[in-house]
Amino acid sequence: MTSTTSRLLVLLSLLQARRDWPGGLLAERLDISHRTVRRDIDRLRAMGYRIQATKGPDGGYRLDAGAELPPLLFDDDQAVALAVALQAAAVSGAGLEEAAVRALTTVRQVMPSRLRHRLDALAFATIPNGRNAAVQPVDPGVLLAVSAAARGRETLRFDYGDHDDRPPRRAEPHHLVVAAERWYLVAWDLDRDDWRTFRVDRMRPRTPNGRRFEPRPVPGGDVRAYVSARFKGSADADDWPCHGSAILHLPASEVLPFAGDAVVDDLGDGRCRIHVGSWSWVALAASLGRFDAALEDVEPAQLREAFGMLAGRYAAAGR
Repeated sequence: MTSTTSRLLVLLSLLQARRDWPGGLLAERLDISHRTVRRDIDRLRAMGYRIQATKGPDGGYRLDAGAELPPLLFDDDQAVALAVALQAAAVSGAGLEEAAVRALTTVRQVMPSRLRHRLDALAFATIPNGRNAAVQPVDPGVLLAVSAAARGRETLRFDYGDHDDRPPRRAEPHHLVVAAERWYLVAWDLDRDDWRTFRVDRMRPRTPNGRRFEPRPVPGGDVRAYVSARFKGSADADDWPCHGSAILHLPASEVLPFAGDAVVDDLGDGRCRIHVGSWSWVALAASLGRFDAALEDVEPAQLREAFGMLAGRYAAAGR
């Protein structure tokens, strides 16, 4: 890059970082004169960027959105981050896989050779989650409609699932969340007067949207923790509702690769104690059975009772 091109790139990055920039501060950050700042601003305007002059003691500048997409300038790390994000979009479930591949091809073609080498070194494969492999991707139009309603704080009316004969659901959309390759909407269900998590791939919004609403605080204040807790079967904290432990007659090194979020204590003598949680006591007992090893010192009593229930079921199934 020439010095002028490098300076324009830095100037554009600064203008994107905050709403208003005093001219004097830009000159100081770039170590150039006020006159050079004005010339560089004119160069960016000629490239299609809408930069407004603002009033102040020494004047200033503001980067506004334009009617057309001007040439985009990225620094090295931004360009690589964009390319990696486009590669990961193939399993985002947003129905944009083909568009992401085309965009990645475009970005790579215009990259300098040094960046292409960095990108090629970061090549990776994305593997869809097996349990969601059969899930249809979200219609991008539906995703945009739901996102726009959440941003505009407008009540959504939508059909959900296969129940076309039922009245439409009504909900106040608050947050979109991606988990395990599925898109979810966290919303206040007006008909049930409670928080609900909806799968966006099962939603069919109706138009027009309903009235505007005032946002409510998500339980706990953290939407990620809230959704994670619901997936674990907990209504409150982001934690499993059932916790137990047992001694496994296996070395800790053989248990750790399959322990997930469990805690494994090495006891020596080829044994370890595992501390694990699940959404029910029976599910917790079944999860410990997958290690195919003798167990002892099982705690608490609810977990021991769950093992007894499973023993009866498995014996009946064996007969």
